[in-house]
Amino acid sequence: MSKNQLRILTYNLHKGFNTSNRQFTLHPIRDALVETNADIMLLQEIQGEHSKHGLTHDAWPEGLHSEFLAKDVWPHHAYGKNAIYEVGHHGNAILSKYPLVSWENINVSPFSWASRSLLHGEIQLPWSDEILHIICIHLGLTGIERRKQFGLLCDRIQAHVPDSAPLIVAGDFNDWTGQAEKRLAQRLDLKEAYRTLHNRYARTWPSWMPMLKMDRIYYRGMEPTLCGRPPHSAWNQLSDHAPLIAAFDLP
Repeated sequence: MSKNQLRILTYNLHKGFNTSNRQFTLHPIRDALVETNADIMLLQEIQGEHSKHGLTHDAWPEGLHSEFLAKDVWPHHAYGKNAIYEVGHHGNAILSKYPLVSWENINVSPFSWASRSLLHGEIQLPWSDEILHIICIHLGLTGIERRKQFGLLCDRIQAHVPDSAPLIVAGDFNDWTGQAEKRLAQRLDLKEAYRTLHNRYARTWPSWMPMLKMDRIYYRGMEPTLCGRPPHSAWNQLSDHAPLIAAFDLP
C-alpha cells in the first residue's frame, strides 16, 4: 500500500518576541515557518490582540497573529484564547494546508490566574476518508496543574476521538518530571515522535542553548520517519523555544 507523508510542526512563539522581549520577531518567524514546508502547525503563545504593542511596533499586523502567519500558505486555521488580560489576549493556534472541518477550544485551567486550554481540531486529509484529530496544548507550570490537565486531556480524547482515528497531540508540555509519557502511553497508547526515533526527548528550551525537553509531538495511527529541530540559523533569535518538526507516513 502506498503511503502519504504529513509534516507536523509545533512551536511556542513567545507572543512574537525574542527571548529578551526587546525585539518583535513575528515577520522573520513567518519566513522561517514557511521554509519548513510544514503541512500542519500547532502553535502556542500566539498573540490574538494587544492594544499597546500595536501602538509601539510599526510592523504589528492587524488582526490575529495566526491569520498573519497563515496568509497564502495555510488556508485553514483556528485560534483559541487561553489567557485574557486588560490589553488583549493570547492562546493556541492550528494552521493547516488541509481542510479544518471543525475545532473546539476547551478550558483546562484549574486556577483563574493560570489560563490554559486545549485546541482540538479535526482535519480532512485529501487521500483518506478518516478524520485526522489534532490537539494543540500548552500545559501549566506547576505539577498540580499538569496532573489535572493530563486527566482532562485523556478524558477529551477518550470521549471524542475514535480509537481507529489518526491523532496528533503536540505543544509545550512544561513536563520536567516525565508525567506525560506515563499517562498518555498507558491510557491512550500514544507515543512521542522524537523519543521513538532517538530514544530520548528533544531539547527545545531555551532556544539559544536548548537544555530542557519542553516541546513534544505525540502520535497514534501513523509512523514517524523523522523528528527534530528544523535547520535554520535564525531560530535561536526568534523565540525562547526552538520548534520541533516531525514527518509521518500514513496509510
